[in-house]
Amino acid sequence: MAPAPKPAAAAARVQKSDMYLWEGLDKNGKKVKGEMSGVSDNLIKAVLRRQGINPTSVKKKPKPLFGAGKKKITTKDICVFARQMATMMSSGVPLVQSFEIVGRGHENRSMQDLIMDIKGSVEAGGTLAEALGKHPLYFNELFVNLVTAGEHAGILESILNKLATYLEKTEALKAKIKGALFYPTAVIVVAFIITTILMIFVIPQFESLFKGFGADLPAPTQIVIKISKFFQAYWYIMFGGIFAVVYGLIQAKDRSRAVAHFMDRISLKIPVIGEILEKSAIARFSRTLATMFAAGTPLVEAMTSVAGACGNIIFYDATMKMRDEVATGTQLQVAMRDSGIFPNMVIQMVAIGEESGALDSMLNKIADWYEQEVDDAVEALTSLLEPLIMAVLGVVIGGLVIAMYLPIFKMGQVV
Repeated sequence: MAPAPKPAAAAARVQKSDMYLWEGLDKNGKKVKGEMSGVSDNLIKAVLRRQGINPTSVKKKPKPLFGAGKKKITTKDICVFARQMATMMSSGVPLVQSFEIVGRGHENRSMQDLIMDIKGSVEAGGTLAEALGKHPLYFNELFVNLVTAGEHAGILESILNKLATYLEKTEALKAKIKGALFYPTAVIVVAFIITTILMIFVIPQFESLFKGFGADLPAPTQIVIKISKFFQAYWYIMFGGIFAVVYGLIQAKDRSRAVAHFMDRISLKIPVIGEILEKSAIARFSRTLATMFAAGTPLVEAMTSVAGACGNIIFYDATMKMRDEVATGTQLQVAMRDSGIFPNMVIQMVAIGEESGALDSMLNKIADWYEQEVDDAVEALTSLLEPLIMAVLGVVIGGLVIAMYLPIFKMGQVV
């Protein structure tokens, strides 16, 4: 028996969508034009006719040369998109028209294409959540789940505002953590590079100068010269080894749960930095759970998205274990206490929230508190590291300079 031909709808689904420029006449005979995403010009014409527009011209939008005008889509772009859509909806603008206005007003062409693709999916009869779910790189499970809840409850505008606020606060927290870690890392890397340059290019010049002294060199100078010779002979192995170790650890963490668990547990025990990472994880946990709970998502379903938002596998495992306990009827406060990773203050505030029926409000207060704690810890870390790093650099660079000038001072005393 010959195989049955594939339906046209199935064939259309596997085709790649393109952007089309269209022109036409509305019901009043007025000229209108715009952009639309679709798999063919015939599909675009059909959609336009359903909207009461008689298409006169539909042609594929030319792609920019070498990606001109296209930039990477960031979390900030997604945040602005959510806020703009909420504003449009609160003003009474229809959903499809909101996509058109927001998309045309965006400077990033990649974001324009993304919005127009979502618009095309919604115009084809899909829900907003389904349209967003086609782009998991930009809209994660948390985002899609909350939009689904908003559509079902008829509070999509409120949910989009909550998502925008959530993304703003989460990104601000991430920026603070990165800022706290970037400064010492950058200084250490620059110091290592400068030291390497001195060892490979500068110290050998001094060594050739000292050979004509005819006297024994001071011990510090001999040590520096030996280190310099080691750098000259094995510098490529050192740099390659450091790169290989860093790259290997990153790959091992991504591929091995045991390595990720070990590294995340060690990171939480690093003085000062571990405290910042722990507080940021608690803030993310509280903020994400508060946002999902306020949107009407059942607690057990929300815990899965909350676990992924913590940013630490220790908190991920603990949250998933808490989810299983809550699913069997255990109170959230009891499950948090059993996990052993949440401070007593957090557990007590959650207990008050559960008893008073204001869990989302209490979780937001916990998130606000710990985000402020992260701010204070980052400032304390910065104020502590600045003099410490300057002292270390002074000892290293100053020690090299002194070691190289000791023979000159000794020769001056002899003369």
